[in-house]
Amino acid sequence: MRAGFPDFRLGTVLATSFTGTLSERHGDAVERIPTPQRLVDWLAVYGLAVDSCTTAQLDLARELRESIHAAATAAAIQDALPAPAVHVINDRSAQGRAAAILTPEGKRQWRLSSASRVEDALSVIAADAISIISGERDGKLALCASPTCQAAFFDTSQSRTRKWCDMNTCGNRQKKARFNANQRKNPRSAE
Repeated sequence: MRAGFPDFRLGTVLATSFTGTLSERHGDAVERIPTPQRLVDWLAVYGLAVDSCTTAQLDLARELRESIHAAATAAAIQDALPAPAVHVINDRSAQGRAAAILTPEGKRQWRLSSASRVEDALSVIAADAISIISGERDGKLALCASPTCQAAFFDTSQSRTRKWCDMNTCGNRQKKARFNANQRKNPRSAE
């Protein structure tokens, strides 16, 4: 990753990982794609390499990110999907030129248009969001239990009872806070 920028929080679900490019939404927010080049870097990590990105394209990406977050949050709490968010997701999905291809290993991979435009990559992310928000994929949308995060994530655990968007960040932070609180209550238990 480029020096001076926060690390990406990588997940296995494209759409919710994309919403994770803005974390700690209810605390000290951390923007993980602050520049057009940083968006290019993030897209490359997910196999959606683009040639370049403008400030206007970064704005489109952030609008999509926030729309996915709003719609996924509504779906997780079983609320009505916000119409403006649905509109943005649908528009981004329809505006790109990407094709699903099958690799020799039997995996699905996305091929962007020959020009490799940001809009093509955003259409893939929007399509992924549609598949999880619509309930098409096996899993459940949930919200992170961290009061400063509350990110929407896609729970594919067998029990569908995962609490944290990422155990290595939010989960560990909460476990550490609980441990420290217990140590303050029972100082002898550390001996």
